[in-house]
Amino acid sequence: MKSNIVIFWILTAYFLIVAAVYTFWNIASIGYIEWAGTTAVLLSAGLTGFIAGFLALTHRKQGGELVEDLADGDIDDGDPEIGEFSPWSWWPLVLAFAAGLFVIGLSIGHNFWLAFLALPLVPVAVVGWVYEYYRGHFAR
Repeated sequence: MKSNIVIFWILTAYFLIVAAVYTFWNIASIGYIEWAGTTAVLLSAGLTGFIAGFLALTHRKQGGELVEDLADGDIDDGDPEIGEFSPWSWWPLVLAFAAGLFVIGLSIGHNFWLAFLALPLVPVAVVGWVYEYYRGHFAR
C-alpha cells in the first residue's frame, strides 16, 4: 500500500506541474487562461490527491502492512470474504431487463410509455433479488 500512496502523490505533483505549465502556456500563446483544460488538469490533481490521502489514512488506521505487501506473502493470503453469490438466480437478469426497458423508454422519443410500464418492474426485481433466500426451497 505504501507504493500505491507514493505513486498517487507523484501523480498529484505531476498534475499540478502540468496545470501550471498549461496555464502559463495559454497565457503566453493566446493571452488568457483556457479554463476547461486548466480545470480538468487541476481536478485530476485533486482526485489523485484524495486517493493518496485516503490510502495514507487507511494505511495508518490499519496499523501495519497488508498481507499483499509482505515479501514472504502468498497470493491467497490476502483473499477477502467477498460474499455469497447465487449462480442459479434469475433476478439479476430480470433487473437488467427492467432497467434496460426503462432507459429505452426514456431515451427513444415516442416510446415514453415503455418507461412507465418498466418502472414497476425495477423495484419488484430488486425486492426479489434481495429476498430470494427467504422463501421457497432456499428459505432459512
